[in-house]
Amino acid sequence: MNLSTEQRHTIDGLYRSLDADDTGTAVSVIVKTRGETCDIDCLYCYEKRKEAPGGARVSADQIRRLASIFKGRKLAVELHGGEPLTAGREHIGEILAELAGLPQVVRVSLQTNGVLLDADWLDMFDTLCPDLRIGISLDGDAQGNAWRVGYDGKPVYPRVAAALNLLAERGRSVGVIAAVTPAVLDRAEEVLDHLAGFGSVNAISFVPCFDSTIRRSTALPSRRKWASRLLQQAAVNAADGPAWAIHPDEYAQFVLAATTRWITAGHFARIKLEPAVSTIRRLRGLTTGFCHFSDLKCDHVFTLYPDGRLGSCDELPWPQARLTQLESTADEHEVVRGQQDSLVLDQGKALMDKCTTCDYRTTCGGGCIATRWRQDPTNDHDAYCDYRMRMIDGVAALLAQPAHPAGAWCQSLRWRPRTPNSMRDVKAFLTSWDAPGLVGGEVRLHTSEHGNINTVGLAGVHEADDLTPAHPMWRAAIEPGVWPLVDTVTRAWGLVTYDSCQGHQYTGVDLAPTGLRIGLLPRDRQEYARIAAALCRAATFASALLPAGIEVNVGRSELTCENTGTTTPVLDLSLDPGSGQGWDGYFARLNEATAVLAAALDAERPKAEFVCACPLPVLPQAPEGVLR
Repeated sequence: MNLSTEQRHTIDGLYRSLDADDTGTAVSVIVKTRGETCDIDCLYCYEKRKEAPGGARVSADQIRRLASIFKGRKLAVELHGGEPLTAGREHIGEILAELAGLPQVVRVSLQTNGVLLDADWLDMFDTLCPDLRIGISLDGDAQGNAWRVGYDGKPVYPRVAAALNLLAERGRSVGVIAAVTPAVLDRAEEVLDHLAGFGSVNAISFVPCFDSTIRRSTALPSRRKWASRLLQQAAVNAADGPAWAIHPDEYAQFVLAATTRWITAGHFARIKLEPAVSTIRRLRGLTTGFCHFSDLKCDHVFTLYPDGRLGSCDELPWPQARLTQLESTADEHEVVRGQQDSLVLDQGKALMDKCTTCDYRTTCGGGCIATRWRQDPTNDHDAYCDYRMRMIDGVAALLAQPAHPAGAWCQSLRWRPRTPNSMRDVKAFLTSWDAPGLVGGEVRLHTSEHGNINTVGLAGVHEADDLTPAHPMWRAAIEPGVWPLVDTVTRAWGLVTYDSCQGHQYTGVDLAPTGLRIGLLPRDRQEYARIAAALCRAATFASALLPAGIEVNVGRSELTCENTGTTTPVLDLSLDPGSGQGWDGYFARLNEATAVLAAALDAERPKAEFVCACPLPVLPQAPEGVLR
């Protein structure tokens, strides 16, 4: 099955196909140096579940062949496993020397469990590949590493911790990949602090064990029953899945707790935390190299096995993810043809169709195709999307009010960016709002059925002069349908509004209808936190009283200053059609809904304790100046 041209078009910007004739983008190659062969036997190891032949090693010749296939394209190569160091120093040295001689290789990294790492290994790395990036697999503290054991069933944590201390002594910085399992849930702060305590650690990536579909233990390679495999058999329940699996919602809660601690403890000054950093970058409109948030997904990630199998991402199911055989592949065009004929890749891309209409599309980036592919058969696909949205909402709150992280746990306020959303001079507007003597002169005001402050008389075009309550044209500039809300938040709550609209059907013009909304511009982050909590309380109260078919939403967004290019966190309150509700029914009940919401707002006030209507955990407070 191949995607049609129409289907491929719908995921533009979310999933970029590999173009053999356009070599401007790099590809990542995961080199399974020893296949699934490893010196320890982690119970949750996905590589060993593939049950591929072990014992062989990827050779330097195969690395050379790989480079010739992708000739002219930059390569980021990661030596992976199993455990790559089981190949031996001499063999790894040959591979590193080969990689060092390939100009197209822009990055070389090594992912290891750290058990074999010693001074001799580090000496060799310093000699052959001084820029080698080292990643250590460690699931936090000793308790968190319950699933990482040797074949004897005993913990390997002490040996890995010793390797991290050795790396610190050698002045090496490393990244840690930590699996999130039940052994660390509800202990995010403790686990993060523990990992940050290693002087060598400058990056931490928390990855989820979404393994609920696993129903049997890994097959034994021989009749010998290792202690570790007996432990695994005891942990896998044919009905409920493995004991190390977590639900996407649990992962979202863990990430938010870890991100909160990362901010409040000041770890952000030294340590890059994922997926927090990539979420922040996308919230701020920046790119990231993390494929879960990028359009460079499975078509730009390859895996090479010792037997010459070349396929897509190693987290996709194998052998379905196999594309071609290394030794019989002439060039990149053959690889692309393999991708185009891949059923598993087409199924993965098809999962992204729903992303094209999602409000979180530009921030989420679609997530991990391999993980979504595994989630879909369980009919729990929505849970994956829900966790992504929950994580984005929470991180957006932490960015807006870092000194009051409780906002991350509010589930009423969602990340709803408005584009475009800008003002000529945000600072000057805020100054004039609180200084009536600075009120300007005449303004351009055109009222019509399509909106006020419509200076050119066209529906949907609002070149607004920025007015304040002190201006004599203030009341005339606010549309009557939204006035009850604007009056309450400005007069009773004492807030600044930067935008308002009573909602328009735009009958007779080629514009989509718009709902009622007001935009709030907090004066500072303290006020932002108070407003956010109060809006949550008011919206929660009003929701139970609104007429059927209309819902109230509170969105977090950012306002861009056209003069400086800087952004300011803002809050938007809106009344929107409910699920399955048409615009005719919405506008028929809008006045009633507006009255309900206005009464709920009038009964509330922003308070100093920042308590919203959602249940909140006890969280530490950030010191002044954090992330400001």
